[in-house]
Amino acid sequence: MQNFDDIRALLKSDLEKTDEVLISRLSSNVALINRMSDYIINAGGKRLRPLLLLLCARATHYQGNYHHVMAVVIELIHTATLLHDDIVDKSSMRRGQDTAHEIWGNAASVLVGDFLYSRAFEMMIEPNSMTIMQILSKTTNNIAEGEVLQLLNCQNSDLTEAQYYQVIEQKTACLFQAAAQIGSILSATDKTQELAFKNYGLHLGNAFQIIDDALDYNADTKIIGKEVGNDLAEGKTTLPMIYALANTTGDDKQLLKKAINNADRSKITQVIKILSSVNAFDYARKKAQKSAELAKQSLASIQNSEYKDALILLCDLSLQRTS
Repeated sequence: MQNFDDIRALLKSDLEKTDEVLISRLSSNVALINRMSDYIINAGGKRLRPLLLLLCARATHYQGNYHHVMAVVIELIHTATLLHDDIVDKSSMRRGQDTAHEIWGNAASVLVGDFLYSRAFEMMIEPNSMTIMQILSKTTNNIAEGEVLQLLNCQNSDLTEAQYYQVIEQKTACLFQAAAQIGSILSATDKTQELAFKNYGLHLGNAFQIIDDALDYNADTKIIGKEVGNDLAEGKTTLPMIYALANTTGDDKQLLKKAINNADRSKITQVIKILSSVNAFDYARKKAQKSAELAKQSLASIQNSEYKDALILLCDLSLQRTS
C-alpha cells in the first residue's frame, strides 16, 4: 500500500455503500436541495473524514452496517461547515469550482447547510448509542466555537501559536477525532482502544490543517483549486505567519503585520518571500510531522492489520499533500 488510491481500493465495497447512503439520504422533496446536493456530491474531494471512520471500524473488526451511516453523518457535518465557511470567508472558489453561494446565493447556501446539519442529526440516532450522539453533538458545538474564535482572531497579527492550535483543534481536528473514535465505538472496543483512536484522529487532524495552512501560501493555484494567499486576504494568522512574525524585524515585520491587520494580499509575493527567507514553511511542516508521528504512536496498541497500515499511511500522505 503506497498511496491514497490504494487505501480507497482497500475500502472499495464500504465506500460504494457509503456513497449509496449519501445519495439516498440527501434526497428531498425540495428541488433546490436536490440540485445543490447533486452539485456537492460531484464537487470532488477525497472524503477523508468518512474514510477515516470506515478504516477505524474495520481496524477494530466491525461487522455491522452502521459504519456506512455514520460515515455519511461525518461527511454531512463537514460539508455543512464548508457551505457556511465559504459565505463567512467570501470564498468564490473551492476545489477549482464556483462555491455554492456564488451559484445560488448566500441565503440558499445557509439554509441547505442547515438541512445537511439537521439530516446528519436525524441519522446519528440510528446506531442507538448515547455515546456517539454525545460525541457528535459536542463536536458540532466545538466546530461552531472554533469558527467564531477564528472570526474573532481575524486581522490579529499578535495571535500566539497556542491560540492557533486552539482554533485548528476546534475547527478541524475535532471532526477527525470524532470520526476515528466513533469507528472504534461501533465495534464496542475497550476504553483503551477507543482513546487510542481518539488521539490518533486529533493528531492527524492537526497535521492535516497545518499542512493546509502552509499550502495556502506555497501551493499551485491550479492544484489547490483556489487562490494562493486566501488566508491572508481573510486576515487569518496561521502557523507560517506566526513563526515569521516572531523571526523578523524592521520593514519585513511591519509588512507582514500590515498585511494581516489589513487583510491585504496585494503584496503576497513579498510576503511569501519573507516567509521563505525565515524558513516558516519548513517550521510548519516540522510541526505537522510531529503531529503525524504522534498519530502513529497512538496506534501502537492496535492489532496489526491492513487497515492499521492504511491509517499509518494516511499520516505520511497528510504530509505529502499538494492540495
